Amino acid sequence: MGGASPLLAETQAQAEALQAALAELAPDREMRVFIAMRYWRPMTRQAAEEVARFDPDQIVLMPLYPQFSTTTTGSSLKAWRQAYRGRGEIRTVCCWHDNRGLIEAHAARILAVWRSAGSPKVRLLFSAHGLPERIVERGDPYQWQIERTCEKVAARLGGGWDWQVCYQSRVGPLQWLGPSTPEAIAAAAADGVGVIVDPIAFVSDHIETLVELDREYAEMAHRLGVPIYLRAPVVGVTQEFISGLSSVVLGALSRAGVAPDGVGCPASFVCCPQRAGGKA
Repeated sequence: MGGASPLLAETQAQAEALQAALAELAPDREMRVFIAMRYWRPMTRQAAEEVARFDPDQIVLMPLYPQFSTTTTGSSLKAWRQAYRGRGEIRTVCCWHDNRGLIEAHAARILAVWRSAGSPKVRLLFSAHGLPERIVERGDPYQWQIERTCEKVAARLGGGWDWQVCYQSRVGPLQWLGPSTPEAIAAAAADGVGVIVDPIAFVSDHIETLVELDREYAEMAHRLGVPIYLRAPVVGVTQEFISGLSSVVLGALSRAGVAPDGVGCPASFVCCPQRAGGKA
């Protein structure tokens, strides 16, 4: 990864781009974008203290996980509730898995890398971070939201694409969501087709894109004889993506409480924070 993870630097770039976009779209409002991270600085408590000093009237909590899971967005929102002591009225975006800007950004990245390679015959693998199946069985909507995002991106790309959803980063003895990304790559090798891997659940580069996808899985694909292995870049600070984030924030300001941007979860997903009375 060049000696360090680029996650913080890329998130800072997204925050700066989002703040500039919001200033242009809503010049009558004073808005600032803060970063709260879970496993590196600025940690959630530090961010909460900075927000409290800013003393805003309203706060929009917008996870950079497009798809909700209790293990990601849910735990992040819990950390915020424990840390924040200010007076700002909070609006929470629990998910934005079918946001138009997100969908368009993924489609544009996929098409760009495919065309730059000469538009070869490939299978598109939407690779998301995996979860143990038991978490989904408890009513976590993550898998449903991942699949919906992938369906939207595939529709945006147009007909004729061979695509499937798969999951990476599986560890431990539990049964995880499948197929795994290595299994999907092996299946493509057996079918004699190349692959484009799109990191559908990630918006910035880090160990799971730069090491797993770009090195480990690329080496495995070469070893198995996959004709061509391509990886779509993360959505980063693309115009489509930042436009999508802006729409999420401005939409959240018009309502209170916890709600998704776009379509909510079916009633069967009891871990959805909107259905659980705002608690993840």
